[in-house]
Amino acid sequence: QFKLIVENPEKPIASGLQVKAVVEYSPECAEDLQDKLILLVDDDIVDIPLLGLIPYCYLEIESEINFGEMIANNKVITKEISISNHGSTSGMFRISYDGVVLLNIKPTRGVVKPKSVRTIEVDICTDVPRVIREMMKVELEGRGCTEVWIKAVVVEQVLKVLGVSCGKVLKCINFGPLYFGTSKTEQIHLYNESPESMDWIAVLEDNAIGGEMGTDLQRSTDAGLQDLSLKNTDVDVSTLILCIPNQGTLLPYEKSLITLCFSPEEFEVSDSSLIQDYVLFLRFETVGKRGGCLQTLSDSATATTRNHPRHVDLALIGSGFPVMLTFNPGPAINFKDCYLGEQAQVLCTMRNESEFLPVRFSFRKTAHFNISPERGKLKKKSAKEVMFSFSPRQIGTFEMKQIVDIIGTGLDKNNLDVLKTKPFHQIYLSFFGVCKSKRKSILFTVNPGLTPMISNATGQFVAHGTGQLSDTAPVAILKSTQTQIHTHRKNRNCKDDALIAFPNDRAASIRPGDWNKKYRTIFTKTERYNYIDPEFAYTDSEQLLREENKKYYADFIAGLRQRRLEKEAARQFYIYNNPVSIGIKPAEGLKSPNISITDLPKEKLQHKMLPLDDNCMLTSRKLAAIVSKSTNKEVWSWLSPMPSSTQEKEDCSLTLTHKQLHQIFIGPSTIDFGDVCVYSTTTKELHIINNLLVHIWIQLEIEIMELQETSPLSQVVPPLTKTHIPIVFETNSLGMFKRSFSYKINNQHLGHVLVVANAVPIELELSARELTLSPVPGCLAGTEFRRTVRVCNPRNHPAGFTWRPVATDRKTAFTIQPVRGFVEAYSDLECEVVWHPGFNTPETGEFTLCVRKGNSVKLKCFAKVTIQQ
Repeated sequence: QFKLIVENPEKPIASGLQVKAVVEYSPECAEDLQDKLILLVDDDIVDIPLLGLIPYCYLEIESEINFGEMIANNKVITKEISISNHGSTSGMFRISYDGVVLLNIKPTRGVVKPKSVRTIEVDICTDVPRVIREMMKVELEGRGCTEVWIKAVVVEQVLKVLGVSCGKVLKCINFGPLYFGTSKTEQIHLYNESPESMDWIAVLEDNAIGGEMGTDLQRSTDAGLQDLSLKNTDVDVSTLILCIPNQGTLLPYEKSLITLCFSPEEFEVSDSSLIQDYVLFLRFETVGKRGGCLQTLSDSATATTRNHPRHVDLALIGSGFPVMLTFNPGPAINFKDCYLGEQAQVLCTMRNESEFLPVRFSFRKTAHFNISPERGKLKKKSAKEVMFSFSPRQIGTFEMKQIVDIIGTGLDKNNLDVLKTKPFHQIYLSFFGVCKSKRKSILFTVNPGLTPMISNATGQFVAHGTGQLSDTAPVAILKSTQTQIHTHRKNRNCKDDALIAFPNDRAASIRPGDWNKKYRTIFTKTERYNYIDPEFAYTDSEQLLREENKKYYADFIAGLRQRRLEKEAARQFYIYNNPVSIGIKPAEGLKSPNISITDLPKEKLQHKMLPLDDNCMLTSRKLAAIVSKSTNKEVWSWLSPMPSSTQEKEDCSLTLTHKQLHQIFIGPSTIDFGDVCVYSTTTKELHIINNLLVHIWIQLEIEIMELQETSPLSQVVPPLTKTHIPIVFETNSLGMFKRSFSYKINNQHLGHVLVVANAVPIELELSARELTLSPVPGCLAGTEFRRTVRVCNPRNHPAGFTWRPVATDRKTAFTIQPVRGFVEAYSDLECEVVWHPGFNTPETGEFTLCVRKGNSVKLKCFAKVTIQQ
């Protein structure tokens, strides 16, 4: 089958020349041939092998598909595997799999062209944690059957709370005893023990079973129950526990340092020395997957809850104690009367009555009183002596309030991560003291002739030591227009703002005077001579400079006052700018009534508990309040598919925080249609609850053919509103269906929903497979025997049926009505079977219930004939 075409040269071939030969191969059958071509070159013999091979395909496929580690989050994960053809002809392949883990293998059969690659998609669902090791068989043309292993590890997304020092799992943190108004911090590690990133949030469970807020656990049961009526049970626990940070993102196998701060607050109770114990639970959970989330929603929009495993609870224990510092004597301390320059002392015993905590104190400085020591520390159940001293610096009666600051650690408002030492409590003492003046004998001396500025009426005797001279002489003390006694007639109508000069101000008249001021005498108001010394007087430029300086300082002081007034106005605005107070001040002498939270209406409480401030922690009670408020306002038909107004566009462009996303419910996360007939249409609702005070934009991204009838795919949900989107499912393929579709919030935050359905054929069931017909007692002979059978439709699609009798050698005596018809979804239909008695009629019969595009069921009928003698 090989042919050689060549012309042998007659002469030798010179260097650089060649001879061309052609070998043709013409196969006559599909087989490989082998031959050789003999080439004679002078005395050498060269054998050239000839091979004739038929065309064939050469298919190769990878032996393993490894999905790696994945999170059980109800997603459908797709991996690709390739089939390569290295041959010269096309090759066929066929994939077979009889397991239950793999959902979809596309395609399961096909042809791979020469020198090309065909991609196969394999889907698995991460619905439950498990280890997947499955095998599928791949038949390759020319290679036989090949095994391909599918491997994957589906794990639960686990959060753990670890100790910072020990690294072990923590279940409880005991803050121990603290004074009311102080704070204590503990640090923990939040660990993401999973191979994927996770957004987390901290929620305080203020309505959990076993929680205690302000209960003295050391008291008897009767006393504790009696105190429950005195306590305020609606306290916001987010003020007691701070978690910094309270939201964030954890990378795979990452640890994050969390600071927990416990700050007990004293409730308003009758007993000020009451100890208050706290037991709270802090839950760390993934965003949108909290324990009370909407997992399944029925058609009546009633929600049921399911505990989600992706969270961890941490118990927090602490106690609040009041400051029990007593003074003996106290709180009012009376000092003995003393004279100026003397000192009175009182020895006071200061005792710390607390059995658990020491106390640090500091006395503030008070005029005329001294305290030694001014500050210090008292251990628990200990006492210390303090000396109070009364050292008056002037004559009079003194009633002073002495403030004792109790020092402790508290939160810094500017930096919540740091605790600073500051006064958290104050105790007030009252000091009473009297300073008397001493009697002093006055000695008079003879005036030698010079009259001093301070003298008696005659100027003969002068008392020494009765006062101190002033550095400045009295020049003018009254306005001339304020008195008219002894005023001269021509000076009565003087309107200028002149000053009245004293008669003995001669000593002050030689000093530099002010040239723009006028002086008049004290009685007649005659303009008085005012001498200005040119050597000491201010020049015009110096006078202008003085005025500028005065104006500068006057403006500076006025600016300080203006800023102070603005700050006070801003502070008053922030105090009264809230939904509770409208700025009405109580009347003079009247006190505002003490209103408890239990006295307020529940509607106001729910509105107050809404988490308007993004800095505060979310609590279980707050979440329940906003859910109840949102579910009462349901709309669906008039929602806009896209943001239209300015407010909607502004809201829908916001990047939401983890805490805000946690308040948006889109569920259920798994929509299970159950058994669904092929060629039928079934609808389930995807509920959307917006618990935020802004609009959100929801967009569904559905590329699954079975869900293409779903509409609308986009909605703008108003604040505090509940709505739903009908998810429409229809399929023409039998078998299990599991697919997930994704959605976006504000076009940036992703989520997904798993759709599960079992596509089954149309089916009808019979109430009985065998039917026995008996005559009715009292009926005449020859009467028909009658009995009914019920045809049930357990599926969601109407089914058409036809009764067909099974053909036998003898003609049947049974009939059934109706012969054909329809049974609606989830309903039944009664069919009547009649046996017509006659001579030599068969007593048995059989019918076949043929369902259109569905199953077939056989019904056997028997006639029970009783012969009476």
